[in-house]
Amino acid sequence: MRLDAGHLAITVSGRDKGALAPADIMVIDMQARAVDSTAKPSAEAALHAQIYRQFPQVDAVLHTHSRTQTVASRLFAASGAVRLSGYELLKAFASQASHDATMEIPVFPNSQDMQELEARVDAWLRSGKPLHAYLIEGHGIYTWGRDMDEAKRHLEALEFMLACELDLKRLGA
Repeated sequence: MRLDAGHLAITVSGRDKGALAPADIMVIDMQARAVDSTAKPSAEAALHAQIYRQFPQVDAVLHTHSRTQTVASRLFAASGAVRLSGYELLKAFASQASHDATMEIPVFPNSQDMQELEARVDAWLRSGKPLHAYLIEGHGIYTWGRDMDEAKRHLEALEFMLACELDLKRLGA
């Protein structure tokens, strides 16, 4: 979460996200550098910081690795995006006023080089396309919001719609 204009709270690298304690959270700056700590931030801290720099209204970023997200990221990697349309849950995003819309969720190739991933996100944004979330192939999803409740709403809506897309593929639709 964003703490102030220059600082973020993020998990310490390698911690069990399902059993976090206060000692598992640390402060980083907007360049993903640890502040007043010898702990190492999450490996993807730079991607979190990038979202906060790009979107000043964002105060919460979530990154998860569900089976649904991972399978969808592999399935849609070749096309470079998942196109979600016709879902009532598109309205979970403030920018979507109707189910009669299409939202593109990019799927970026996985890399251990965070600068490469940051460059891909920047290129998407420079292309003028809206960005509400993104998948990393074989890895998981990033989404965000003005607060934790909004970020969770986005995550849950995307999880549901991605599961529907996978079901439709299985059914040959």
